[in-house]
Amino acid sequence: MENPEESLASEQVPRPPERGLLHVWHSAGHNKQLCPERVLLSRPVLQVSLGEHHGLLLAQGGQVYSFGELLWRDLSIPVSAPVPEVSLLGKMVVRVAAGGFHCGALNEQGSVYMWGENTAGQCGQTEKGTVTNLTVPDPCPVSVVDSEVVPPVVVRVVDLACGREHSLALSAKNELWAWGSGCQLGLVTSTFPVGKPQKVEHLAGRHVIQVACGAYHSLALVRSLPPQDYNTQNAPKKKERGQSPHCSVTEREELPAVEDAHYCPLGVELTEVMKGETSPQVRGPRQRLRAGGMSLSSSPGSEDSKSNTKDTKLESEGHTDNAMQTDSSPKVHLLSGWRTNKNLSDELELQNLFEKLSDQSLDKRDTDSLSSHTSDDSCVSSTPSTDLLTSSYKDDSNTKRQTPNNSGMSGSHSSSPVCLDEVRLCLEKEKSALQGLKSSSLTNIHQKGKTAASRRRSLPGTPTHGSPRRRHPCACRPSSAGGAPAAAPEEAEDGLPSLETEVWSWGRGSEGQLGHGDQLARLQPLCIKSLTGEEVIKVSAGSHHSLALTAQCQVYSWGSNMFGQLGHLNSPVTVPQQTKLSDGLRVWDLSAGQSHSLLLADGDYVQPVLLYCGQQQEPMSVQTERLLQSHSSSQRSPKRVESYTVIPTLLPFCIEMGYVSSVCSGGQSCAVLADHNVMGFISAIHELASRERHFYCWCSSVRKILLTPLRYRESVCPVLGEQCTHLFFSLCESFVQLSTLIGRHATALTYFLHNVQGWDVTILPLLTHTEYFMGIYKKYCYSVGDFQVMGGFQPLHKLSVESLGFQQALLTQLSVSDQSVSGDVDLVSMLYWPLQQLHQYSRALLKLAACYDVLTVEYQSLDQGHKNYEALSSSLLRRKNEAETTFLFWKTHSGKTTECLRLPRRRVVCESSNRSLTLQNAGRFSNHWFILFNDALVHTQGTIPSQSFFSTHHIYPLTCLWVKPVTEDGSGLHALKITCPEESFTLVASTPEEKNKWLRSLNQAVDQVLGGGGQGSSPAMTRTASYMFTAEERFKDAHYTGSWLAGRVHGRGTMKWPDGRLYKGNFKNGLEDGYGECVIPNKLLNKADTYQGQWREGKIHGFGKYKYASGEVYEGCFCDGQRHGYGMLSSGKLAKTSSSVFIGQWVHDTKTGYGVYDDITRGEKYMGMWLDDQRYGNAVVITQHGVYFEGTFRENKMSGPGLLVSDDDTIFHGEFSDDWTISGKGVLSMPNGDSLDGQFSGEWSSGLKVVGTYTKPGTDEPMSKERNGLNRLDKYAVPADQRWICVFDECWSRLGCDAAGRGERTTAWENIAVTITTARRQSPDLSRSQTKVLECLEFIPQYGDPVTTANYDNIRRYLTKACETPYHPLGWLVETLVTAYRMTYVGVGSNRRLLRQAVQEVQAYITHFYSIVRFLFPGLPEDGSVLQEAPTSPSKSRHSSYKAGQGAVVVSASSLLLPLLLPRLYPPLFTLYSLQEEQEEAQYWERILRLNKQPDQSLLGFLGVQEKFWPLWMSILGEKKQIVSSSKDACFVSAVETLQQISTRFTPSDKLMVIQKTFEELTLEVKPLLDCDFLWCMDDLFPLFLYVVLRARIRNLGAEVSLIEDLMDPNIQHGELGLMFTTLKACYIQIQHETNM
Repeated sequence: MENPEESLASEQVPRPPERGLLHVWHSAGHNKQLCPERVLLSRPVLQVSLGEHHGLLLAQGGQVYSFGELLWRDLSIPVSAPVPEVSLLGKMVVRVAAGGFHCGALNEQGSVYMWGENTAGQCGQTEKGTVTNLTVPDPCPVSVVDSEVVPPVVVRVVDLACGREHSLALSAKNELWAWGSGCQLGLVTSTFPVGKPQKVEHLAGRHVIQVACGAYHSLALVRSLPPQDYNTQNAPKKKERGQSPHCSVTEREELPAVEDAHYCPLGVELTEVMKGETSPQVRGPRQRLRAGGMSLSSSPGSEDSKSNTKDTKLESEGHTDNAMQTDSSPKVHLLSGWRTNKNLSDELELQNLFEKLSDQSLDKRDTDSLSSHTSDDSCVSSTPSTDLLTSSYKDDSNTKRQTPNNSGMSGSHSSSPVCLDEVRLCLEKEKSALQGLKSSSLTNIHQKGKTAASRRRSLPGTPTHGSPRRRHPCACRPSSAGGAPAAAPEEAEDGLPSLETEVWSWGRGSEGQLGHGDQLARLQPLCIKSLTGEEVIKVSAGSHHSLALTAQCQVYSWGSNMFGQLGHLNSPVTVPQQTKLSDGLRVWDLSAGQSHSLLLADGDYVQPVLLYCGQQQEPMSVQTERLLQSHSSSQRSPKRVESYTVIPTLLPFCIEMGYVSSVCSGGQSCAVLADHNVMGFISAIHELASRERHFYCWCSSVRKILLTPLRYRESVCPVLGEQCTHLFFSLCESFVQLSTLIGRHATALTYFLHNVQGWDVTILPLLTHTEYFMGIYKKYCYSVGDFQVMGGFQPLHKLSVESLGFQQALLTQLSVSDQSVSGDVDLVSMLYWPLQQLHQYSRALLKLAACYDVLTVEYQSLDQGHKNYEALSSSLLRRKNEAETTFLFWKTHSGKTTECLRLPRRRVVCESSNRSLTLQNAGRFSNHWFILFNDALVHTQGTIPSQSFFSTHHIYPLTCLWVKPVTEDGSGLHALKITCPEESFTLVASTPEEKNKWLRSLNQAVDQVLGGGGQGSSPAMTRTASYMFTAEERFKDAHYTGSWLAGRVHGRGTMKWPDGRLYKGNFKNGLEDGYGECVIPNKLLNKADTYQGQWREGKIHGFGKYKYASGEVYEGCFCDGQRHGYGMLSSGKLAKTSSSVFIGQWVHDTKTGYGVYDDITRGEKYMGMWLDDQRYGNAVVITQHGVYFEGTFRENKMSGPGLLVSDDDTIFHGEFSDDWTISGKGVLSMPNGDSLDGQFSGEWSSGLKVVGTYTKPGTDEPMSKERNGLNRLDKYAVPADQRWICVFDECWSRLGCDAAGRGERTTAWENIAVTITTARRQSPDLSRSQTKVLECLEFIPQYGDPVTTANYDNIRRYLTKACETPYHPLGWLVETLVTAYRMTYVGVGSNRRLLRQAVQEVQAYITHFYSIVRFLFPGLPEDGSVLQEAPTSPSKSRHSSYKAGQGAVVVSASSLLLPLLLPRLYPPLFTLYSLQEEQEEAQYWERILRLNKQPDQSLLGFLGVQEKFWPLWMSILGEKKQIVSSSKDACFVSAVETLQQISTRFTPSDKLMVIQKTFEELTLEVKPLLDCDFLWCMDDLFPLFLYVVLRARIRNLGAEVSLIEDLMDPNIQHGELGLMFTTLKACYIQIQHETNM
């Protein structure tokens, strides 16, 4: 309810929003008298932060407001009228933080602004020695710079926290930075204040999630390091609380060797230099405040700054005793030591001590805001002494102290500084007073020995030489400063918050607020081991106590409990203890103030409730009366007052505030941010988060009480059995995964509620991680169902009764069953209960969707999420029912014979025990039982269903089962036809209803097992599945995975046989058909044959590559499993004794027809005919020694007439026998013309016996080829047009023709298109250019149109692209011809005797190729015919050959196809030309070299070039220079360079174009020398062109001329180009034979 003042204010200010509502109240009042004050602002409040006596507000739009006692400005602002921070306008602040007496703000760019008290450097202003530095009245920027990197970079800050004398900043890289004074900084330094932010190196490399600052201590929530050796199933729960420091496992094992004395728990090395650090002027601002009559703290138990010296000494003694403790020494708890000291039997001593404590806790009112609990710490951190450190590590084993003096006071102490001498005096007094006294440990003394090693392992390192640098790279993604203003922790890699966290603390510990079990200070961060593994998600620091909130909605508290702010009376308070909460309360936010704690929890309703524990204000008379009672009874702690609540109590006014989203405490004040429920949106979000938190608490309890104890019980395997034990472990694992997901989701929703700034529902984890949630729930449901189906819950119930004992009552409380039934049913219901959460998700999303318009993105996202989770909920509910039905089925039909069918994932759908289904044509007395499972149809014979007994059974997997209803034919049978891969049968139902039931059930089951929705629609006839053949002879025992069609393998798949055979490829109608890869083991050679290629009807058929285990490789054509057609067989390798290559024609697996056999081992190459793997018919043989044989072979041997030519042109023509053995008549012709005619016998290499006549020609007879017999070459060779017929036949076959030219042209083009499309789809490794070419070739051109000069170029371009890819039949033809040609004329075959055959073979290629092209393009005329030019566009192609007349083009096969073939055949062919012209080339080159030694003018004169053609000037780099008599290579340079390009062209037409270009260049250079136009005459042109040829220095000009002459288009021989070529040839002959030259 609003008070009248608030109502009045609401009339004067604009109406506040309904979200981001702020309520503030003073915490010291009595609960019934509290009246929260609502702060009225025109815009929502995003965040509030409270200091000792002031506060900061962050409103929407980044505006910052201040209220309270602003000491740095000497202002007091009421909370009802906060003032804006004008200097921060426009800075877009996203985070504010209020310290004890200073303030901080953070903008969206990550920049920090500080203002307020700066006596300790907490505002980050580094100017020293000035009075103005003590306060910073307005926000000033603080630069956080990482100077360790080069160059230094500005650190982006995402979170900020402030204490009394220090400030902490969390960077986007999750690193911690600190500045200010005191050991609470966590820095390795002895110089204070630290005015420049420095990195806390002991947390470097760790992922810091959140930070919190107390008055003089600091807390950090840090993500745990991943376990080094994590085992999900076998790791005990203790492992979850593993080591936390950021050192490796090896380092942890080594660290215990370091003594505690090497680590300074107090935090700083105290030196004399620091005496002057703390002076009375440091407290200047606070002294001014006191002078004004205002107290910094009104809490009872505080102490006036004017405390006497005696009190100061006592406080110092009390602190010194605490400070002397080390981690391994006995600890003294101030409160418990006093209460448990049994040696204090003297009532007077007890009363005196009580009075002393009472005086200090009640009479001294004006304190340094209860800080003061820490003024003892102040003297340690500000004016320390080296003696203090030294003495604190002496005689650890003897420091057993307990006296009335050292029972000490956790009450407040003087804030005035204590000099170093007083500290030393106190130490000496205490040392003498403690001799021989017993110990009263702060913690269990037996526990310390166990935890000492782990505490030492928690040390971040040895701090004396600096802190360790980063050892682990931070792999966390940076957080946004504009994110959750409540500083929500960073999310893990998968986008959900991590629950594997640790809490680290450092600073002063006089009240135990560090949680390490002692009251020692810590300079460096230290992990609180007892909180590791507790899933802490938030920490909060009060002035002298600390709070931690876990994901299980539990609160841990430690530190000062003077006013009951810890929420419990447990002892000790120096370690985290769980706060006592009422049943049904689940805390999800908390905040710690000066002497109180404020909790936000879920109650019985959706609206959150506020809980409070700590100080309450009561009248002084009541307090005094209670204190006197406690004096007399001595029943209560003398250090506590009665004006507090111990157990958190409900604040009744919270119901009127609305839906509270976050709480804040500071000083003696409390604040909450709340929202009104607009359209049910707020309540829906809170309800979803509340349910998820409650669900996670339930999951955690089930894990703790039931699953974990049973999982690690030794008798679990004998009781459950091996199979059920594995299933139980799987169930536990999936439950843990689900529980972890729920915990992380609940935490994410909690952070979502804190983020009032931007509630974007589309980022809800339920929407962003839908697949992840659904996968976890599915896995869990399946694991519970599998365990239930196998009957695991009955023995598990027995085991739980034996194991849990008294915890059965707790288990009963967790049970969700409404009826009292057997225990196993309770466990089933309990473990199935998590599935109901899916419906709650769907319901919550539907509620949220109702708050948006249907056209918004939010509605669409929420509605889709609602549908997804509702569908999953229904689906998993069906799975649950199926599991229950299946369990009852197995329970009813139990027996040994049925156990073989019982599998964890198998569910029963229906069965025919009532004889509703039987086999057609079954015997009269036979029994058939059909059971339909979710994965198979089981047919049992000899069945007695009631006894679950059967003799035989057969299992039909549903993945390979096809169901088809049999059409009614009047017979009255209600039949279903079942088709399986190896069997088909018909089932007869008893009624039409039964038939429809089984048909629907079978279709649903098949559809579901195939991944469909299982809606009952008929599954597709084509599917992908796996199957093991058993009866099929050909595929017996083979395992197939791939495509099916109506019970037969069809499409792509993989077939594996037990003996190692493997086929991977295409199937058709149950047989291999199409492209496939096969592996066939060879047991003899212990290797395997492999084949890649085409199949047809289960046999190798088509083109493929077969690798034999022996090492042979065949690549070519097959027919019905045999090598047939063109093929190349490579035998062995070069390193083996027999290496050879055969390329040619095969017939029924034997070499028959023309082929080339290269015997690499013997160095021989056979080119001829074969028959049945034997050489038979005409052939040519070349040896590596250059001997040329030509003749006829019989039975693999050369016999009969033949020809032999040696390397020196000696020729024998005669009879051969027995493989090149000369025997019979013959003529031996010498290179000089002599000849020997007679009878010869013997071998050419070993010598010949001759009986005959020697003839020597006359001296006047000219030498001729006819004379020496070279004209007889090729007489016995296979004609060129009869070679490689098999290659062209294969090409015709690929076009769909039975023989050359016999086929349908349309079919041919369709085959081409199908081949190209298939290749493009099944070849993923194609480059972009290859893919583009194939895409172009997929389109069938207009092949039927008449060919004119217009579309002639289109045909030429198509042929060019077709020949670029081997997937096109023409491209394959070209590639194969090139292979055959190179196999013939490369290596041993590179013999000049074969030149004529090589040229003829090229011409034969052109002829055959052109016939195929004409078949595809029937409009092409015959070779040498004329094309009529199209009337629209004349042809401009240079490949169109010769224009016979205006408007006509002569088309020849050579001009069309040579550009496609010759570039690929050019190397071996030109080599043969070079060898043939070798002698002439030598003469030519000798004259070229000699003549080129002459200068240009001399050479021109020598050649007879008229002087009018002599150039006078030459151009060098654009500069014109005169040609002199000594100039060389300066004339006709352009023509010379053009002619040199003839060696870079391949086809005769291209070479002729170079010659033509040369003449043109020559003409252009000569024209400027003549005054008028002229026409060339041969007398003028020839000498000039001869000069150009000489200067061009073409190395193999004779070979070039011969190649052009042999292969040029005959249509241009007598034209202009023919004349130019004749001129070049004449120049070559002139150079070669001119003796004068």
